[in-house]
Amino acid sequence: MTTEQQLDTSAVPVVTHHGQELDNTGQSGGAVRVSGVSPQHTPATRIWYGKVSNEPGYRSLPHHHGEAETGGYVLKGRARIWYGENYQEYLDMSEGDFVFVPPFMPHVEGNMSTTEELVWLTCRTPDNIVVNLPEVDDSTLEGYRRA
Repeated sequence: MTTEQQLDTSAVPVVTHHGQELDNTGQSGGAVRVSGVSPQHTPATRIWYGKVSNEPGYRSLPHHHGEAETGGYVLKGRARIWYGENYQEYLDMSEGDFVFVPPFMPHVEGNMSTTEELVWLTCRTPDNIVVNLPEVDDSTLEGYRRA
């Protein structure tokens, strides 16, 4: 083991307790993000991990996550991500599904239920970058209905 690889025995875990998540994170319309692990409130330097929720019938604004790679896990509900030219392509997900969203890819995240909340667990590296893009009309998003 080299000097750079030696274990840091002075490091300690940091817990963000329920109700103490950071809520002044990057937002995009009806997608509400709270941070459990981030450089803004933990010793983390290269990761953002949090919870994203969409109320019934709500969706995000069109956006991308800059240089960040994003991994998501649908904890509760039914989701759709629209992407591609004019957001004409989409992927559907439900509880237990994972998704990878590449850096700089414009997309819209939506709750496909008009009665049940959608909850995602989301991880990004290096941070929670949210770049909102011009809004699109709901009618351009196939299958989307507001509550």
